[in-house]
Amino acid sequence: MAVRIRLTRIGGKKKPFYRVVVADARSPRDGKFIEVIGRYNPKTEPSEIEIDKERACYWLARGAKASEAVERLLQVTSVIKEYRENREKYLQEVSK
Repeated sequence: MAVRIRLTRIGGKKKPFYRVVVADARSPRDGKFIEVIGRYNPKTEPSEIEIDKERACYWLARGAKASEAVERLLQVTSVIKEYRENREKYLQEVSK
C-alpha cells in the first residue's frame, strides 16, 4: 500500500483550513485517512502550522511520501531536517 502525507481540507467556503494526514495514495483528498499528524491554517498571519514531529518522522521512516505542499510545510517546521539528521534512529525504531 502506497502511503502519502498530504493535506485534507476541512474549512468552509472561502475559509480554508487543512489537516495534515497520512493516507493511502488511492483514497480521495477528503476521504479515508490512517492518522492525523497536524493542521495548517493559511488564513492567519503568519500561517499557523502545527505538526507532530515524532509521528511525521515515524511515517517518513516507514516509507510515506509527502505531497509537495506538505513537504514545504515540513521544511518550514524543520521536520525534514530533523528526520535526515536522525534517520538511523527512526529506521531502527521501525525495524523493531
